[in-house]
Amino acid sequence: MGKLQRVIKLDSTQKELLLNNLDEEGKLSCLKAFKVARLIGLKPIDMSDACKSENIKITNCELGVFGKIQFQRPETVIYNKIAQNFTQDKDVSCKTLWYQARESSLRRVGSTVKHTDIDVTHCQLGCFRERKGHKNESKS
Repeated sequence: MGKLQRVIKLDSTQKELLLNNLDEEGKLSCLKAFKVARLIGLKPIDMSDACKSENIKITNCELGVFGKIQFQRPETVIYNKIAQNFTQDKDVSCKTLWYQARESSLRRVGSTVKHTDIDVTHCQLGCFRERKGHKNESKS
């Protein structure tokens, strides 16, 4: 069951800061969503609702859940470190994966997530809570 969307009204300054950070397709990247949240005084978890209230999509998840970022090959060492945080279904929260990225890089963790059986849950931007089923893409 999906979460209920809250309408978040932005004032003109907040809206301008949001609009100034959109890409050429009029979307807000995952990384910029964190930046904009800080600039406009919202918690990151509220960004999905704020963007939906303005008919803006968040794109290019740094962990490969959605968007068009090209990722490299998965890394066994990173996979094994992430595996320490698995739930029974190989679900790991977005926040846990970002924390893990401190030891390597967000792109390396994202590449490992994108091309393995890891499922990301609880997006820090509020885009999703649970991820059912894995993207059936090339696995290495």
